[in-house]
Amino acid sequence: MSDAKQANETAREFALQRIYVKDISFETPNSPTIFTEEWKPESNLNLNSSVNKLDDKTYEVVLTITVTTKVGDKTAFLVEVQQAGIFVVQGFPDNEMGHMMGAYCPNLLFPYAREVVSDLVSKGSFPQLLLTPVNFDALYAQHLQEAQRKVAESGDEESKQTH
Repeated sequence: MSDAKQANETAREFALQRIYVKDISFETPNSPTIFTEEWKPESNLNLNSSVNKLDDKTYEVVLTITVTTKVGDKTAFLVEVQQAGIFVVQGFPDNEMGHMMGAYCPNLLFPYAREVVSDLVSKGSFPQLLLTPVNFDALYAQHLQEAQRKVAESGDEESKQTH
């Protein structure tokens, strides 16, 4: 293999092309009566990310954040934001690619999504909601461990069935 070809194949590239809001939803199903309740909210946060391959080296990563806030048994508000980014990524081995798509890119998108959530909640006439920082590296590692555990369990089930 020529040196130029080898260098070209091992060259790593990472570039952020665009960050954008893909989808927004804000609901206040119990307004206006929710504004008369004593404000002792309980919030539930759900995070999810997905990857769409656009071509050989271009990917769309979508970080979905859903926050449901209740006062007692009444939903005060529900906000869902899909913050997306288009990334050029090439030259990374598979194990690093997984980390890039599952942790690094969502980590870049999170501050934008956090701002959108805060703005929507404030515009809904609720007290400001600032989401705490998220350790996407830890979440990705947890996801890998769960996937490995499921593979191990399915392997155990198969070995039990063959005996």
